[in-house]
Amino acid sequence: QVQLVESGGGLVQPGGSLRLSCAASGTMLSIYWMGWYRQAPGKQRELVAVISSSGRTNYADSVKGRFTIVRGNAKDMVYLEMNSLKPEDTAVYYCIADPEITKGSVRRYWGQGTQVTVSS
Repeated sequence: QVQLVESGGGLVQPGGSLRLSCAASGTMLSIYWMGWYRQAPGKQRELVAVISSSGRTNYADSVKGRFTIVRGNAKDMVYLEMNSLKPEDTAVYYCIADPEITKGSVRRYWGQGTQVTVSS
């Protein structure tokens, strides 16, 4: 079983910054993609940013130039540096990971979510 534990959410003023962290634990051979999705009240869950084990990244257009995603050296950690935050960034942020549990067996895991609120 793979577990994802997120931290770093909170309340921040518009224009401020936050750093989200996510740690993956459990029995797995490797982790391909890790990243973040978010869901605002009344809206569908959407991709924020993901990063592959080789460092390839994909960002939502709405966060490009403001958010940066980074994998930890051990590859089982992922961080999301969020700058110039806007009220529309308010959402529950979910960490995701695509680990290879056994050879050729890959599935997506989700964290429990961490609240990010941008408000004055």
